[in-house]
Formats: sequence, C-alpha cells, structure tokens
Amino acid sequence: MENHRRDDSPSGLSDYAEGDGLLGTGITTRHLEAFGRTVTSTAGHLMGPPDQNQPAHYQNAMTDIHRELRRPKAQRNVFSITQTTPTDLMRSKLSTTEIRSRAISSLPDDLLADLPEDNSSYSLFQGFQASIPEEERGHKKHRRRSSKGGKHLKDSEKAGLLTVGPAGLKEERKTLSKKLDLMGVRKNMCSAEIHEIDNKIANLHKMRQIVLDRLAGLEMDEAALEHDLTELDNKLEDLQPEETPDTSATIETPKSSEAPEDTIDSSGDPAMDASFMSESIYEKLPNPSPKSLRHRSIRKRSMPILHEHFAPGSLIKEIEAHTDMITAIDFDFPFGTMISAALDDTVRVWDMNVGRCSGLLEGHHASVRCLQVEDNIVASGSMDASVRLWDLSRARPTTRDGRLNKHERHEQEDTLEHASPVPPSSNLEDCHVFTLDAHVDEVTALHFKGNTLISGSADKTLRQWDLVKGRCVQTLDILWAATQASSTTTTDGTWRPSGRLPDASADFVGAVQCFDAALACGTADGMVRLWDLRSGQVHRSLVGHTGPVTCLQFDDMHLVTGSLDRSIRIWDLRMGSIYDAYAYDKPITSMMFDSKRIVAAAGENVVKVYDKADAHHWDCGPGVGIDDNEGPAPAIVERVRLKDGYLVEGRKDGTLAAWTC
Repeated sequence: MENHRRDDSPSGLSDYAEGDGLLGTGITTRHLEAFGRTVTSTAGHLMGPPDQNQPAHYQNAMTDIHRELRRPKAQRNVFSITQTTPTDLMRSKLSTTEIRSRAISSLPDDLLADLPEDNSSYSLFQGFQASIPEEERGHKKHRRRSSKGGKHLKDSEKAGLLTVGPAGLKEERKTLSKKLDLMGVRKNMCSAEIHEIDNKIANLHKMRQIVLDRLAGLEMDEAALEHDLTELDNKLEDLQPEETPDTSATIETPKSSEAPEDTIDSSGDPAMDASFMSESIYEKLPNPSPKSLRHRSIRKRSMPILHEHFAPGSLIKEIEAHTDMITAIDFDFPFGTMISAALDDTVRVWDMNVGRCSGLLEGHHASVRCLQVEDNIVASGSMDASVRLWDLSRARPTTRDGRLNKHERHEQEDTLEHASPVPPSSNLEDCHVFTLDAHVDEVTALHFKGNTLISGSADKTLRQWDLVKGRCVQTLDILWAATQASSTTTTDGTWRPSGRLPDASADFVGAVQCFDAALACGTADGMVRLWDLRSGQVHRSLVGHTGPVTCLQFDDMHLVTGSLDRSIRIWDLRMGSIYDAYAYDKPITSMMFDSKRIVAAAGENVVKVYDKADAHHWDCGPGVGIDDNEGPAPAIVERVRLKDGYLVEGRKDGTLAAWTC
C-alpha cells in the first residue's frame, strides 16, 4: 500500500524513476503490465467459452449481427457500399470546398520532378528580411581618403574617434556586419534567380525543338499533299483537248529607222548587210517540236517557313551533287525543286525537301552555262550555242502506278544516305519541249518572264524569243549599240561609253534580266545597258564598273550589279546614278538579293552577305569558323541563289549546300 501511494504522488514518480523504469510520459512499466492484464481478461471474458453464471456477450453480439445481415435492407446497404467508387466515398466524407482545396493543392509527379533543388543556405525569413529596402539614415557617414593618398589622418578625425568610444565603435561594427550578411543573402538570391532563369531557358529550348520537329513533320505532310494535288490537276488538264500549235505563223521582226532589224556585222561585209540571220534562213530552220509549252499551275499554296526559325548561317543540307565545278544553279522556292549544272556536262533535277536527285535533263551536247527555273518550266543555255526549254510537269513516273517499287526506293535511299552524285534512273525524258537554235557561239546568260525569253551569247548578241512559238523575234547587236554610243553625245550625260576594250577572258554577256519591255544587260566592257525591247534601242547606259559585269538583278527601284573588279554597285533606276557601292578582296562571280540581304560569291569558301537594313557584312557557308591549318579547306563558292532567306551555293568541287540566311 505504501508503494502504491508513492506511485500516485509526484514524489513517488521521482522515486521510481530509476528503479521501476519510469517512461518519459510519467507511466511506469508496472502500469503497462497492469493494463495488459486488464485487456487480456476482457478479451477472454468476451471471446472465451460460455459460462453459466456469465452472459455470453460475444456470442450474443455475433448472433445479432447475423440476424441483421439476413434482412434485405441491410443486404442492399452492403451491396451499395461495395459498388461505390472511392471518389464517391471521398465525396460523402468531405465537403465540396475541402475537395476543391485538395485538388488545387495536389501536383502530379512530373511537375514535382521538375522542381529545382534548393541549395540555398539561407532561410525564407532571411531572404524576406534582405529584400526589405534599407532606410536612408541621415547620420550615415561616408569616409573617404584624401586626394593625396591618405598617408595620415587629420587631427579632427582622430579626436572624433576618441570621442565616440569603444561602445559606439562596437555598435557601428555590429551594424556593418549585419549589412554584410544581408549583402550575402542578396547575392545568394540573385544567384538563385540566375539558375532559375537558366533552367527556364533550357526548358524553353527543349520545347522549341519539339515544336520545330512538329513543324518539320507538318511541312513534309504538306509537301506530299501539294504533290498529290498537283498530279490530280495535271491529270484533269490532260483530259482537256490540247490546242494545236500554229506552225505556219510568220516571224515578226521589229523595224526601226535607227537600227537594223537584225544584227549587223561590224566588219561591214556586204554579204552580211541585210541581217545577221535573215528571214529566209529562218524559213529554212526546222519547225519547233509539236509539243507546246504549257505553264501549268503548280505554284504552292503555302510556302515553307521552317528555315525562318533557325539562326542565320545554319546549314540545312549538303549534297555532293557533281564531279566538277558548278556552273549554274536555280530553284523555284525554299525546299522545292532545284536545277544544277556543272562542267561534268550534266544537268540534274533535285528535290530539296529530301536532298534527292530526281533525274537528268539530257539533250545538250556541252556543258550548261546558265539556267532558270520558274514554276515547272526550266530554261538552260549551253556551250553548244542552244537554249532548251523543259516542262518538269511532263515527267513520267518510274512505274505504271506512279510509285517507286521497293528495289528502286532502296536504291534512292542508299543514294541519299551515301550522298552519291550518281542519280537514280532518269524519268525526265518527256520533259523536253523544244530547242532554241539561233546563236552561233556559247550561251552565257538567259532570263525569261512569262512568254518572253532573253538569251545572251559569246557571239555578242542578245536574242528575244517567243516561248509560245519557240522562235526568235528580235536580235540585239551589242557591238552595234556600242558603236552608236561612241558616235552619239547627249547633254544630259546619260550616254557615255566607257572606252574600254572587253576582257577576252570573261563572258562577253555576263548577265541579263527582263521585265515586260525592259531589259538590263551587263557585258565584258564593264557597261550596264538598259534596253527598250519595243524599239530595240539602248535607253540608258550605266558607267562605273572597271571590269566585266558578271551578275545583275533589279526590282522596282534599284539595280544591283557585280563585277570582276571586286565591287558590287547598287544603282537607283529612277535617277540613273549610283545609290551605294562596296567591294570585296576578290572578283564577284555570282550575286543575288531578296528583300533583306545581298549575297555574293567572291572567290572564297564562304558566301558574302550584306544586310541592306543596317549595312552589316558577315560570312555564311562552309568556310566559316574553319582554320586552314586543321586540314583541307572547303572548295571555293562559285554560284549563289537566294529566295526568302533560303540560300543555295555551288562550289568548285561540285558540292551543293543549302543554308538559312
């Protein structure tokens, strides 16, 4: 009894703290043993064998439960519980407000996995305290050294330090230490923000790449749909009756009181006074092919935009296309059809969407020096003095059903994988429309717009062709125009011959471009002549280049020319004067511009790019960032073409590459 009393008193708990195993909650081991005996006796009383003197509580309770379960209402309740979903059970236990709160606060595992690791050694409260702006104190003192270098303190400053005393110095030291700690917290916060921004940028780059892949897939599907739609349009057009070309039509030769109707020999030979190619000779020429030139409507309904989302100067595709120097390239639109010609005497058609050769344009007897593709029409000028017209929509499929068989498909895939210049079997035999034979020397430049084609040749003439009839309708003698200019003087200064002899090593006609009745021509004497095709006369001559003109292009207001004198000049067509000019280290062999940039091939292994908006020069191409000491340098770029920021360049070793620009 005495021990029991000591257990109930606080002093008793302290006395038995060591002897009886006092727990931290004030309960001893004896209490736990007594509680265990109580639970054991209770369970034995309820679940033990029935006693005559004691009521069977457990048996009676189970009997009552079985009786309740046999009732239909209880059975229906049990069945309804088993059919209830966990969501319904949760809704029955929780209110709507609590369910909404838990749903908002719940985060999926993928979001929790992207949480950045918190490596900060400072607490949230410290960060909050450091973010509070400091109060401006009026008694804050700024200590500065004297301008003489601060070798000694003034007597007044020493007296001030002695007046403050140790207590004041300790307080100021404590304040400065606190500010220093806050600065450390702020630096840590800034560093954490930078890491968070870096993580966001990395995630955005991943998302951007995913969207770019999706865009590339959409453009591939779009190209396939465009191709199928084009085939259906061509089949519908083939079902319509074709018009028979009029082969009996006579050739119109323009007549001018100041100029002969055809070219005149500069030597004054009486036998050639009538014309360089008279009408009687025209009548002896064979009629053009019965195939007519049809401009089928295959223009894309939507242009590719994938290349616009890459950084300028990014490589899109590189192809080992030819085995010799590229002489001419052109394409219709980005990721569309490209035509390339080289000194290996081949003209190849490429599908730039997959970088695969579609076939060869065979028919020329020498290398092609110039070409142009517009929609499905291709014009090519060759060293064999002929111009040939091709209609790519006439290409026949390689199998009867218009699809490649398995063997041919594997061959083309192997060709693409190994970047072999050998194309698959040609399926373009039916694309030839007709041949324009009138020049007597190699064709070095051409351009066509609509049904009019202009060709320039080493025979020092320009010829205007009617693409509907396939015949020459006008011949312009450049030497005769130069002779007329040397004997003509005007007061407005618009006609001044250069007085230079043409460069024999360069093409006499370097470039031509026409639009309606306007024709621009650049020649080896450095002159840029603007012709009026209605009269056959030179309307204006632009003097400025000191070397042969190799390339030109004009729009509504400006004419851009490139020359072997290493300069590119921008002319104002309204004033007839130079608007801007710049030069490179080596001669210009090819040039083209779009709405934003001017690109040029200037005898280097890079493409020279000039931004018209900010006059910024930069390089694009295979030689960017390559050290000459690290191995063989890329080949020199010879030809460039640019449309809508999509740049294609051809090199001396026959390689073609597409870039973003």
